[in-house]
Amino acid sequence: MSTLRKLGLLLALILVAGFCALPRLADRAMNTVTRPKDPFAIAPGARLLHAELRIADLHADPLLWPRDLLSRGEAGQVDVPRLIAGRVVLQVFGVATQSPWGLNFERNSAETFDMQTPLTIASGWEPRAWTSRLARALHQAEVLRNAAAASNGKFTLIATHADLARHLAAFAKDPQRTAGFLGLEGMHALDGRVESLAELRDAGFRMVGFAHFFDNPFAGSSAGEEKYGLTALGHAALARMDELGLIADLAHASPATIRDVLAQTKRPVVVSHTGVQATCPGPRNLSDDEIRAVAANGGLIGIGAFEGAVCDTTPRAIARAMRHVRDLAGIEHVALGSDFDGAVATAFDISETAVLVDALFAEGFTPDEVRLALGENTLALFAKLLPE
Repeated sequence: MSTLRKLGLLLALILVAGFCALPRLADRAMNTVTRPKDPFAIAPGARLLHAELRIADLHADPLLWPRDLLSRGEAGQVDVPRLIAGRVVLQVFGVATQSPWGLNFERNSAETFDMQTPLTIASGWEPRAWTSRLARALHQAEVLRNAAAASNGKFTLIATHADLARHLAAFAKDPQRTAGFLGLEGMHALDGRVESLAELRDAGFRMVGFAHFFDNPFAGSSAGEEKYGLTALGHAALARMDELGLIADLAHASPATIRDVLAQTKRPVVVSHTGVQATCPGPRNLSDDEIRAVAANGGLIGIGAFEGAVCDTTPRAIARAMRHVRDLAGIEHVALGSDFDGAVATAFDISETAVLVDALFAEGFTPDEVRLALGENTLALFAKLLPE
């Protein structure tokens, strides 16, 4: 082989290696924990209460990244060991399948270059996932199932009300375990077919969002170009979700989509990861009228840990948003929806949830209110909505 060909082959190998390293590099760059120079001071009373809590988080995205969920990692914010350390008894694993280049909270097009396509290819996902959003969702479901199977009982995949009850009973005896299920970020992942909902349900999905960062054939997004409500296809999908027992998630939904969903469904909804405009103005966050509407439906509002939700990543900013929901709609509608690992920088990871207890105490929450906001509200709703 000539020297020129050898150099060409070496260059090709370097380019391939660099491309394959892209997902891990992106993970480390996007999912960071920017702890302050001075550690968060946590009062002894907050630590004592935290040691008794059953925490539930409505949304985190570790499945998008090439990690071993069963090992405590240096990158990102969520894995099974850190969930256990944070006393997280239940984690909803978000599944994103398309992210437009230059995504923002104001206006995005579905036709913009999709950043998840090169990540999917470089991560070695099966070829049909390179083009099919449904295949990407099913791949992430398989990753979570495999993690549960290899966890030696440390992680349980929840499918039914009975599964949740068994897991909570086991947690009461031994809290060195956690559990979760899947939530879809956007109906574009249905690949245009309402029938795909049943396939996703069978794969372990129990929660479905209507839109992500762009409008799709089913529903408008708060960050879409037109921000319309449910289309005819969207109304049909919601009816099918109710039949299948899938939980409706209004995170990222346009105001029109929120109104349409609440007008149609008879089941409580969740807004899995959001903020409130009263403490952090912006199109991504809920207005007071929307908070009241979700509360009237019997639903939950999961407050995020990212800057776009609370305009600051400190635990106190999260607690202020939770306090607003409590004061406006009632403590029974407050929940945690971190959005950890959703390409966000945060001030702490899931293992450090004690900081939220301290922050909620500082905002005037009672111990019983802390229990409800950080987990019991979510567990009660899922016990009601998960299939038998």
